[in-house]
Amino acid sequence: MSASDPIADLLTSVRNASRARLEKTDVPDSRMSRALVEILKREGFIQNYRVIEAQPRAALRIYLKYTKDRRPILTQLRRISTPGLRRYTAKTELRTVLNGLGISILSTPKGLLTDAEARAHGVGGELLCTVW
Repeated sequence: MSASDPIADLLTSVRNASRARLEKTDVPDSRMSRALVEILKREGFIQNYRVIEAQPRAALRIYLKYTKDRRPILTQLRRISTPGLRRYTAKTELRTVLNGLGISILSTPKGLLTDAEARAHGVGGELLCTVW
């Protein structure tokens, strides 16, 4: 995994595991990764996650979620803001994803928030990714 964009690495790992219909995947642990995975869990896109304490670095084990006929709940994870091209959005410019079926995740002064939470708090920020 590259060290230049850990958020993209996390999204790619989850996307690939979901498409391969794996039960779980492991990603390097960080505060940003935990906050992002917590939002995915809270919004119902993943089943659960836990921290695996290992040497030299801890990891997050993410348990993926599927429908009864084993189709992935996560159909698309898209990185929007990259290290080479940051994308920011104002609170008035926040749009819904797939008419409310998906979410956008933003990095705001109040922490990582979904687009609906950012609208409720009246803040904008860096548009990290969209999920549906």
